Amino acid sequence: MILYNETVSVDNTVAAEWLQWMKEVHIPAVMGTGYFLGNQISRLMHEVANDGTTYAVQYTCRSLEDLEEYQREHASEIDLRHHERYQGKYVVFRSMLEVVARDVERK
Repeated sequence: MILYNETVSVDNTVAAEWLQWMKEVHIPAVMGTGYFLGNQISRLMHEVANDGTTYAVQYTCRSLEDLEEYQREHASEIDLRHHERYQGKYVVFRSMLEVVARDVERK
């Protein structure tokens, strides 16, 4: 399984509205492409003083091939809508991770 992570630092002046838009518009558009199995949004709890709030928006998919196809076929259009709406109000860092273990129990 592949975890696609977008770490986004959002200007505090738009952070609440951004989060709502992500939940109602952006993430449903990404999920609607059919490439992802699930998603979650996490907020960084210990912020550096930078007038922003940092979120990790994560999507899971079956394979690297699915993620690459999503990126070729859909990501540019979806990301452009985000960029046009929040230009100058966010910074994003994207990463792809291979899930090598899940729900490991503590002994």
